[in-house]
Amino acid sequence: MIQCRGTSVSRGKVVRAEPIAALYEQRKVHHVGGFPVLEDQMCAFTSDFDRARVGYSPDRVDALVWALTELSGPQRTSSSWELRI
Repeated sequence: MIQCRGTSVSRGKVVRAEPIAALYEQRKVHHVGGFPVLEDQMCAFTSDFDRARVGYSPDRVDALVWALTELSGPQRTSSSWELRI
């Protein structure tokens, strides 16, 4: 059985994605195999992304951000929050 937990959105997609984007920039996250639709969405998802203009919501990117955030878990450091994997 797959366990599912409801979420409540308090921040926008771009703000939620920033810590995960930083992990990619630090080369702490990489993909094994090809995920062409996800990778296309990742390339198109910028800070000025407008889903009404492009005609879709970046659902795969959003799921990736939620999953990596859940897997890494926020950890308190002396002066800020950071995600560790």
